[in-house]
Amino acid sequence: MSYKWIKTLLLCGALAGCSSVSLDPVFNDCRVAPALCAPVTPNTTASAAAVKPAMRPEPLPAPLVSSAETSSVATPEITILRLEKTLSMRMPVRIALLLPLRSETLGKAADAVRAGFMAAYERDREDVSVSVIGTDDAAPQTLSAYNDAQAGHDVIVGPLSRGSVAAVARSGAVRIPAIVLNQPLPAVELPPNMLAMGLSVEDEARQVARWASGEHPGASAFVVSTNIAWQRRAAQAFAAEWQRLGLASQSVELGLAGGYLSANGLDQLRTRLQSSAAPALLLVSMDAGLTRQLRQAIGTEIPLYGTSQLNPFVRAGSDADPLLEGLHLVDMPWQLQPDHPAVMAYPRLIADADRRNNPDLERLYALGIDAYRVAREIAAGHDQFEIDGVTGRLAVAFGHGQASIERIALPAVYQDGAILLLPGTR
Repeated sequence: MSYKWIKTLLLCGALAGCSSVSLDPVFNDCRVAPALCAPVTPNTTASAAAVKPAMRPEPLPAPLVSSAETSSVATPEITILRLEKTLSMRMPVRIALLLPLRSETLGKAADAVRAGFMAAYERDREDVSVSVIGTDDAAPQTLSAYNDAQAGHDVIVGPLSRGSVAAVARSGAVRIPAIVLNQPLPAVELPPNMLAMGLSVEDEARQVARWASGEHPGASAFVVSTNIAWQRRAAQAFAAEWQRLGLASQSVELGLAGGYLSANGLDQLRTRLQSSAAPALLLVSMDAGLTRQLRQAIGTEIPLYGTSQLNPFVRAGSDADPLLEGLHLVDMPWQLQPDHPAVMAYPRLIADADRRNNPDLERLYALGIDAYRVAREIAAGHDQFEIDGVTGRLAVAFGHGQASIERIALPAVYQDGAILLLPGTR
């Protein structure tokens, strides 16, 4: 019999009318239902539905102790009972995961995030309950569900789309800590208790620009993109960071039709690269397929640097295209470092045949894992912390009127037909 039970029994034997009390801690068992669209599930037993908070125990009866008794032996016994009462009343942290699981356009992406989030929860679920709230991708419905979720939770993770993030941020109704899973629109200011944790291609572009400037001190660069929205955003981030570093750049936007770069645009670029005013390197804000076309047109001599969108593969060591030989890029540990301790701790994404080797869904799954880990830290009251995450090294500040997160991805290079981390990279 444990020491605390002996003390409790001794006290009850000494006090008339002492009722029996259960000192067992409160447990909350979260069992979750599948998502509402084409599930992308990890190979764990976790599922995804709202959980009811645990029932609070009945309050302990006040000890029947006279003032004379309190001054002697009874005092430490009362302290023990009160401590046990405090422990038994502790409730789990309640986290709501709000995702557009019913959206035709965002459903697969949302389900990949959900699967990663629940994989992380399954691994570290002590004192935490999770409710998964599915919506469509309409901002009004998302905002309504968000407001409802605040009443019964301590932290909300989501929404996922930029439009819904904007709707929640502008509502003025954010009362509890929130982690949104996308970057806000430029004109949207987030409230101080809202953290934006999306996989920002702009942040990656800035990191790549700093890396390239270190390898090519004082160099000029061409920033190459098409008119696709995310490519323009990345190109603007490249150019702004390059300028902030005191370096010169020129922007080159290539025409795009039917998935192919404009032949005239490529000819003009090739001519400029052969002139005396040629830059030392290219900062490319395109995906791997378009970059192959670029390399076919201009050759492989000039160094190219780009974001994670240049990596179409699931992990390092996969076969790569010789046209991308020497290409510099950044990506997350989940994609590049299978022997990373955090990566090995979680199951890989199980996808349907039509989504196999989809790097975007893999990255969203990883985002779900790290979103849970960050939410858990914030719920525990930590206002500044770092996580060696599966999406990168994360430095988070939350509280005291600030909410910020910095993600450092891993630098890598295409070499001998494979994607390899740079020497010395953790």
